[in-house]
Amino acid sequence: MSTSRKITIEVDTELRVSGLIDAADDARFALVLAHGAGAGMTHAFMEAVAQGLTERRIACLRYQFPYMERGSKRPDAPPLAHATVRAAVASAAAHFQGLPLFAGGKSFGGRMTSQAQALGLLPEVAGLVFLGFPLHAAGKPSIDRAAHLHEVDVPMLFVHGAQDKLAEPPCFAQVVDSLGDWASVDEYAAADHGFHVPKKSGLTDAQVIEQMLDAVAVWMQAWLLP
Repeated sequence: MSTSRKITIEVDTELRVSGLIDAADDARFALVLAHGAGAGMTHAFMEAVAQGLTERRIACLRYQFPYMERGSKRPDAPPLAHATVRAAVASAAAHFQGLPLFAGGKSFGGRMTSQAQALGLLPEVAGLVFLGFPLHAAGKPSIDRAAHLHEVDVPMLFVHGAQDKLAEPPCFAQVVDSLGDWASVDEYAAADHGFHVPKKSGLTDAQVIEQMLDAVAVWMQAWLLP
């Protein structure tokens, strides 16, 4: 069982955000994990993912975007979000020296990470992990938000709930197919955007998280240790 360690991440000379490190001594990989638009790094989902990663020998650095740090509900503009992702990845590279480094996050956090990578801001990163990629607003199917993914030059894992209202099946399939071998998918038929599943699915939310983290660990190893 790991204990989260608090750190401070310097985005620029005047701006700092909080971070949490969870890491076992025998970690094989590391993941920089960004939160979603509506909840910060200490949300129960983020806590469960960080702990589960550690149990699978994957070190984790969670962090706050500036708007969440100051208690605002309005997400940061993309340039500031990208700078924060870049700073968090640089911090992780320093803390987890020698470990293959991945980055990504839940919903908004994953999309800001992929945009940063597409802009060439994350040279240390070996791959991206998306926990519910938000392709469009609910009820407004579109693939416009995915255009930048074609500029990403590292492998991507889309952990996806088939009932996700922010990634309707036709849109999601079109995007993944267009990315070819760069994209892998771990899909849960009954799960929504938050990876909640109904009782009739025969699974609990906790079981879904366990299964998805197993898939993340297998994917990381497959890409780096064929």
